Amino acid sequence: MKTHIGPAIRLTLVMLVLLVVIYPLVVAGIAKLAPGAGKGETVTVNGKVVGYKLIGQKFTEDRYFNSRPSAVEYNAAGSAGSNKGPSNPDYLKTVQARIDTFLVHNPGVNKADIPAELVTASGSGLDPDLSPTGAKIQVARIAKVRGISAEQLNQLVDQHTEGPLLGIFGPAKVNVLALNVALDQVK
Repeated sequence: MKTHIGPAIRLTLVMLVLLVVIYPLVVAGIAKLAPGAGKGETVTVNGKVVGYKLIGQKFTEDRYFNSRPSAVEYNAAGSAGSNKGPSNPDYLKTVQARIDTFLVHNPGVNKADIPAELVTASGSGLDPDLSPTGAKIQVARIAKVRGISAEQLNQLVDQHTEGPLLGIFGPAKVNVLALNVALDQVK
């Protein structure tokens, strides 16, 4: 037994230094090379930070493109999903309430046409993106409220649509914060 204790203690100390000191320093060093230097990529308007590019924010005013719902009320300190299954009665009530709210604010849209992402939260609860379909289904409402043509808004959505990574990985997406910042610039 004594022959195993010494190597076990040394291995534990080596792994402790490696995993608690060296690895975090390497990850932090690599993060410094990323946009935002590891502190998040901020979006600024007129020199003022209005949000983070990769963290979803709450947009519910009719004059803006609405965000994807959040299970954590957009609290970036506590990223999480609801952990409720698709047959959970509370979850179904929540989704139905979101559908009803969406239909009230978007008359003329059929329930079957609402993209799921507009009434269900993502796994993190902080998804900053919508599909182009999720953005375009809101165009009629925003055009009416802002007095902007639907064609102009559809072009804005198209301009802010990012294709799949390397053309094959993932779906096309629209960053809601960037789209709403651009929307405020439209005259």
